[in-house]
Parts: sequence; structure tokens; C-alpha cells
Amino acid sequence: MSKKIGIVTITYNSGEVIIPFMECMLHQTHKDFILYIIDNCSSDKTLELLSQYKDPRIHLISNLKNVGVAAGNNQGILQALKDNCDEILIINNDIECEYTLLEKLCGQMGKLQCSMIAPKMLYYPETHLIWWAGTKFNPLKGCMTHHIGIQEEDKGQYDTIAQMDYAPTCCVLIKKEVFADIGLMDEKYFAYYDDTDFFYRVYRNKKHALYYYPFVQFYHKVGGLSNMKKGDAKKFTFNNFYIHLFTRNHVYYLKKQRSFVAWINILYYYIYMQLRFFFSGKYVRNFSTFFLLQKSYWEGLMM
Repeated sequence: MSKKIGIVTITYNSGEVIIPFMECMLHQTHKDFILYIIDNCSSDKTLELLSQYKDPRIHLISNLKNVGVAAGNNQGILQALKDNCDEILIINNDIECEYTLLEKLCGQMGKLQCSMIAPKMLYYPETHLIWWAGTKFNPLKGCMTHHIGIQEEDKGQYDTIAQMDYAPTCCVLIKKEVFADIGLMDEKYFAYYDDTDFFYRVYRNKKHALYYYPFVQFYHKVGGLSNMKKGDAKKFTFNNFYIHLFTRNHVYYLKKQRSFVAWINILYYYIYMQLRFFFSGKYVRNFSTFFLLQKSYWEGLMM
């Protein structure tokens, strides 16, 4: 019996990436899906480009303001549940993938008897480099999310199906029962760490298993929606939008854990943040960026 899949994606000035994404989705070999496009008040040509598609499986929700990634995903998830979708694929639209993505992920989830599954993700256009090949939480480090294999050349070294603790909502297929047990995304995050928080709650709940599946062609144009960085996959600097939300939400995520270990990691992060500013090369070293880091850190504590 074919599973009905709700595909949820958030657009925000996605005009430069939306056409390849739509072609990948609408040509999927698994045909039983609804594509929920949540537009966060795009001011570019996104909506104009989307208007050319007449496929009845497309469900466009146009927000009058940018409500953020977490709230946008919640809108799509709730609509998919209302429409009786069996599984929900949360996916970015700054991606390109093979036409059998849904078929493979859905089929493997059935074989593995798991609740969630995500593919290996490679950079684009640096398609030989790995962006994500799984994540295991380390409780001693506050269950942060270091991507296994990140920036390594893909030589098949992570081509083993394995259970994981976290997957980025860049692409993850989730059974509807997970949302009934775990709840939705915490909308306070707006963007960044909303998926980390969600999978941390899954991890604590212990009822649902997530698997990493490496045998799908999947490419992520990292930062393609938020312009979070300038440069290529290995040499880049962060922009202010990313610095603010990533720093603030890092602290908020740890604070929500309400544990001694989490508070130690909050203190450690403050020291690490200063050192990274001066020595990593990932920040524009000026007073305004330094001030933004401090402000964002304290915002996280106050959330």
C-alpha cells in the first residue's frame, strides 16, 4: 500500500533555487504526495516562478510576514496531518536530488521499521564533499550536533545504514506518529537549532528511531536560502543574520535542558565564542560583529 507523503518546504526569496527544487520534487517516482510550500513573504520572483506550476499536488500557503523556519514548518506539518498524510518530509528548497528520493526513503523506513530516516547530504556545487553523514549526541557536550564526515571527500567511507540521534531538517522523512508523541517545532528559535531541539526531544523520549541512509544522491546548497556565509564549502565568513540566531539559539537550546552539564557547556561556549571570533577566520573581525556576538549570547540566556 502506497504511503501518502506530505512534503513541507519553506520559501523566502528562493527565486535562485526554486526551479531545480520543483523539478526534483514533481518528477519523483513516488507519486502519492502533497507539496506544501510555505512562503514567508518573499519579495523576489519566488511566487511568480511558482505560479507557472499547475500540478494539483502543490499546496501554497502565503504568509503576510516572515514567521521563521520553525513556525513555517509547523504550518506545513499541521496541514499535512489534517490532510491525513502518513509520513512528512521536511526539506529545504536549496537542494537537488534524484527522482527516487521519496521512493527510497519511504521504502527503507518500512524495511528498517523506524520512525524517521534521512539521506547522506553532499555540498553543492562541491558535490565530492560531505555535508552530513549522521550525528550522534554527546551528553557531556550538551548534545550538540557535529556532522559526521563534514567537509570530507566522499569515498564511500560512510556508506553504511546506521541509527543516528539527529538529522538536519534540510531533508528528513518522519512518520506522523512522531509529532503526536513529541510535538512540533519550538517557534522561539525562528531559524537554527529548531531541528536540534526537536531531535533532542525525540532522543529523550526514546520511543522513535532515526536512521541514516547513504544510498541517495542528495546535494545541499548550504546557506542558499539565508546567505548565511560568503565563500565556498571550506573557506567562508558568517553573515550577521546567522551569527545572531545561531549564537542566541545555541545558548537557548542548552538552557532548555536544565542540567548542570548544560550550564557548564553554556559557560564553555562563552569562552569558545570569544576565541573563535579572534582566531577561526569565520567572522569579520570588527567591533560591530564582536558586539553582536555578546548581545546574541545574552539574548539566549534571557529566552
